[in-house]
Amino acid sequence: MSKEVAIDDVIDIMVEKLNSGGTVTFSAKGKSMLPMLRDGEDVVVLSKPDGRLHLFDIPFYKRSNGSYVLHRIVNFDADGSYVLCGDNQFVLEHGIKDSDIIGVVTAFYRKGKAYSVNSFSYRLYVNFWFYTRFFRHSYRFGTNKVSKLFGKGNKKSDEKTVE
Repeated sequence: MSKEVAIDDVIDIMVEKLNSGGTVTFSAKGKSMLPMLRDGEDVVVLSKPDGRLHLFDIPFYKRSNGSYVLHRIVNFDADGSYVLCGDNQFVLEHGIKDSDIIGVVTAFYRKGKAYSVNSFSYRLYVNFWFYTRFFRHSYRFGTNKVSKLFGKGNKKSDEKTVE
């Protein structure tokens, strides 16, 4: 039986476990990491980072506003801080420092099957997803504009003529 608890209620235990060399697993919430992580369905495995993180790593970190996030490293700022973005997002988050990072995803489970972030198939997915980002963003931007012009929200197309 699993019980849902607030992250703030267990963060100290998570940090202690990670600092002692253990791993922490939890069910990911939210849609920012789709299609890799499904809201409430997939389970992530965190470990303590072994030194500086690399491009495409997925840190679990605390934002300055107090929220906890899992996003992918997509670049580095000139000052050495990380630039992160969810797989299902296009807005970049700058200024994440090593001191903000609690753990890093080393694996995840989907329907009971484990997927390592070191596997060839995972690395293939990451590279495909990252390097098609521009095309996915352009497509989403274009479909949003078209739907605003011809779809929902266009009162003329929603009105029916009564004779």
